[in-house]
Amino acid sequence: MNSISLASAKVAATAVFVVAAVLEVAGDALIRKGLRGGGAVLVLLGFAVLGSYGIAVNLLRIDFSRLLGAYVGVFAVVSVLAGWIVFDEQVPASTWVGLLVVIAGSAIIHLGRG
Repeated sequence: MNSISLASAKVAATAVFVVAAVLEVAGDALIRKGLRGGGAVLVLLGFAVLGSYGIAVNLLRIDFSRLLGAYVGVFAVVSVLAGWIVFDEQVPASTWVGLLVVIAGSAIIHLGRG
């Protein structure tokens, strides 16, 4: 694989991770809203969106443990940003530090070779 196709594959994988993370966070948010008075329709819609996340993330042909290990870092970033931006939550410093630890662990899993 030449360097251009390798770079394209990495960009594509990153895009799939981001789309999957947005779907997972959105599905969780819909279920949360449904359980807190929004009704069963939102809960069911949340289930469908979560199922879509599962399809999206598994489109990548990466060993399962490495796939989800790498994905967890992207999911953690999207989750914290959604809480901060979408739900207007005050994110404590400890969460930002923990996020860095998760990203580091995710990178080790993804980049490790044995």
